[in-house]
Amino acid sequence: MPEYKAPLRDIKFVMQELYDCHNLYAKLGYEDATADMFDAILSEAAKFVSEEIAPLNISGDQEGCHFENGIVTTPKGFKQAYQKYVEGGWPTLAQNIDYGGQGLPHSIHTIVNEMLSSANHSFAMYPGLSHGCMATLEKHGSEQQKQMFLPKLVSGQWTGTMCLTEPHAGTDLGLLRCKAELNDDGSYRLNGTKIFISAGDHDLSDNIVHIVIARIPGSPAGTKGISLFAVPKFNVTDEGEKSDRNGVSVGSIEHKMGIKASATCVINFDNAKGYLIGEVNRGLNMMFTFMNSARLAVGGEGLAASEAAFQGALAYAKERLQMRSVSGVKNPDGVADPIIVHPDVRRMLLTQKVFAEGGRAMIYDLALTIDKSHRGSDLEKAAAEAKLALLTPVAKAFATETAMEATSHGVQVFGGHGYISEWGMEQLMRDTKISCLYEGTTGIQAIDLLARKVLGSQGKLLAASISEITSFLVEASEYQQFSALSGILGEYCTRLQSMTKQISVKAQDNADEVGAASVDYLMFLGYVLYGYYWLKMMLKAQQSLQSSATEQDFYQSKLIAGQFYFDRILPRALSHALCIENGGHSMMALESEHFAF
Repeated sequence: MPEYKAPLRDIKFVMQELYDCHNLYAKLGYEDATADMFDAILSEAAKFVSEEIAPLNISGDQEGCHFENGIVTTPKGFKQAYQKYVEGGWPTLAQNIDYGGQGLPHSIHTIVNEMLSSANHSFAMYPGLSHGCMATLEKHGSEQQKQMFLPKLVSGQWTGTMCLTEPHAGTDLGLLRCKAELNDDGSYRLNGTKIFISAGDHDLSDNIVHIVIARIPGSPAGTKGISLFAVPKFNVTDEGEKSDRNGVSVGSIEHKMGIKASATCVINFDNAKGYLIGEVNRGLNMMFTFMNSARLAVGGEGLAASEAAFQGALAYAKERLQMRSVSGVKNPDGVADPIIVHPDVRRMLLTQKVFAEGGRAMIYDLALTIDKSHRGSDLEKAAAEAKLALLTPVAKAFATETAMEATSHGVQVFGGHGYISEWGMEQLMRDTKISCLYEGTTGIQAIDLLARKVLGSQGKLLAASISEITSFLVEASEYQQFSALSGILGEYCTRLQSMTKQISVKAQDNADEVGAASVDYLMFLGYVLYGYYWLKMMLKAQQSLQSSATEQDFYQSKLIAGQFYFDRILPRALSHALCIENGGHSMMALESEHFAF
């Protein structure tokens, strides 16, 4: 069974050396986020996750959640672990001090979430949605709603969910039927059914606050008529105390491919009391506060899965003896060499490594960008919001698609043992697949990226990111050993801009060209971005090698892994470019009735 250990050295390399986070924190006014505090939080989080959360991963998968007489219970040990999670103050890290939070940077919360998700994806789901719930209430809720819900959500005594999807609607939220009617006291009564609600019910917290989209009678059809509501499982007094049971019940829990210890519920609202958040018919706009938070969190799940798969596969590859190296015996005292000596195993391990560490550089960069959006100057906030708008769909989709590959390699490195449940690798692959689906599938993220963010901004958002990359390439090219890589990455950026123009021109004659190109476009951009982050890490590693006599092996490994990325991973982008350039005609030419079984 893989034993997860938080990669503290790499986390600190990215945050402290690559991004100089403490200097940024000081500039943004996070006085408490000192280096000592940072190190203490990471150390304690790593210990907590290792001792309390990771041991429940496989047992939770095997037992799953239980649903009896309308009551949902989590697997053995989950309730106790969650109580320790709350007692340790982990839910409060990055929350507003006005509601009981510690007021630390969002980026520190992101790191702790990575550890939780790597150790136990299912467990991480329960508190995970609460953060989007809190962000939505804090940004759009009334002061009374904040006082009612936020203190106990912040403490972790209560948890939150996001209720969007309905049985007939799927991703098309404009088709929703859930109805909200005004009560005499200004609250609303909600009726309808929501499905696929992660952590929709459980026995971990005292109450659950559902953030629900619904339609008020008389509202416009489609997405323009959606309003947003806070609907608690138990009614709440004006003072924020739990009261009687609300009209919220669980119809069933889903039987799933993975994350079996996370309760995914069908939720029924039967005259449930809810509170309108913000303005009528502005629900979908406000819901994007929740969705964008969740999408970045899911990108973090991709990073976490890649890391967990790499750790498990690496430990096994070092120990498993099979055959001899074709270049000569490497383990003369053993009956065979460890499989890590074989080139194909190296290929898989290095692919996992560059996806995990490249993903960490991207996810942490965006987490720090969120910190800037919270406390930067007006100019910094605007730039941060623009960067997040463009890169959120890439982070969500690319980090999870590459995680699926990384977990598949994890199974493959183990060979037949990888297919056996006791080793934990097949569970990791099953758990990870959902990350490609929820909060918008890869296709949804891709069309959001290309149609809304790139073409919708007339290329302005993309131009800003390309400018950031090319500015760095000028710096990197001044180092002789990085000049060639800088030139290669610059060529990819040029090709990206050229493809964007081609798609825009083709779309004028055939709108389907955007959808046909979108996933390949997202993957191309994802590979380029990881190339950018890897080159940044290589440059920082080289600078550290020149200035420090310690940890030579760590920094040298960054240079070698980065070179592997440029040699064996980045060229994949070219196949996506060719697909885009070939256009979407053959994709759309076959009539639906001519698809044959």
